[in-house]
Amino acid sequence: MANQASAGDLLQLVRTGSATTRGDLQRVTGLSRATVGQRLDRLFRAGWLREGDAAPSAPSPQGGRPSVRLEFDDRHAIVLAADLETRHSRAAVLSLTGDVLAETSWPVRLSEGPEHVLGELGARFARLLGDEGLAPASVCGIGVAVPGPVDSESGTLVDPPIMSGWGGFDLSGRLARAFAEASGSVRGRAGGSGRGPAGGFGGGALPPVPVLVENDANLMAYGEQRTGWPECRAFALVKVSTGIGAGVVVDGTVYRGVDGGAGDIGHIRVPAGEGLDCMCGAQGCLAAVASGRALAARLRAAGVPAASGSDVRALLAEGHPEAAGLARQAGRQVGEVLATVVTLLNPGVLMIAGDLAGTPFLTGVRELLYQRALPRCTAHLDVVTSRLGDRAALVGAAHLVVEHLYAPGRAEERLTALGV
Repeated sequence: MANQASAGDLLQLVRTGSATTRGDLQRVTGLSRATVGQRLDRLFRAGWLREGDAAPSAPSPQGGRPSVRLEFDDRHAIVLAADLETRHSRAAVLSLTGDVLAETSWPVRLSEGPEHVLGELGARFARLLGDEGLAPASVCGIGVAVPGPVDSESGTLVDPPIMSGWGGFDLSGRLARAFAEASGSVRGRAGGSGRGPAGGFGGGALPPVPVLVENDANLMAYGEQRTGWPECRAFALVKVSTGIGAGVVVDGTVYRGVDGGAGDIGHIRVPAGEGLDCMCGAQGCLAAVASGRALAARLRAAGVPAASGSDVRALLAEGHPEAAGLARQAGRQVGEVLATVVTLLNPGVLMIAGDLAGTPFLTGVRELLYQRALPRCTAHLDVVTSRLGDRAALVGAAHLVVEHLYAPGRAEERLTALGV
């Protein structure tokens, strides 16, 4: 990095805590004091950096007062995030550090198709901002969680088993247009890098707000890992709701596989599923026997009203004995698959999340996991449940947007577009 560090590189060093004073930046990058000052000036003019308190135990090399600490200014913009599920959706406004500032939820059916659902989402975003007195121009990006495999390069769903009609659709483009139409905003220059949530950086028409689309389990895993286990090098989350999916974070980065298909464990064939139809069109999938949808069907057959994983969740919260028994059995079936996952990945944390993530299901997972997995792969493994709950995907989406927009190369492009 020596003598080549851009303003974006300096921002990354400050954001990650690798260098938080002007002197630190000089030492890490090898840049002169004048060059560091020039590049920091661009970040200050954009509103991306601020000066904090004097850095403790970090006096200037020339003596005198301690160096002033540099901080990423998380107040200059906001992020919008949405978590689309099969029967309901959730949307939120978040800070650049992932704090939820406002949120709303509403019933939705993904079967109504992307045009309708994304149009409604754009309107919900605009309404949420209006209710909070926030300007659309202060939105720097939007993150969306969807229950299906996503090609991260194109932002499109790839053969989603439970989202018929959504495969290959331009989700990012449609949502960006829907939000622009609903908000009626003229965004400030450079993608809405406003000086604060109350307004944009400046005038002038702009390209639509950037929209990132990602698998929901991936975003849940990312949000949980970033907020609760930032030092965990291998983190795995399993979401068991209408379907079953997993998200994996390795060295702080979401692992997606070649084309977004990593973690789709709900469609692994299991003996208990023989002869049972799955929503993907195949038979014998894990989701056909252990998902919230599968348990709801068994409860209905037993005369217990349950139409979805959400209904099973409610029954479990009430302590319904038959629902609890089925959840524990489902946990054992999922645990058998997770024994292989744990042996392959050797994670430090395995988190169970979603509608079924309660004591009965977790008990079943642990029974089979520790019985089948290699002891060395579970010796340092924590099996836990979600800390962020229903907000996990929203928080993960916000972090994903921020990491994308403020990465060194992208940050440099945005600064140039801002004219600073």
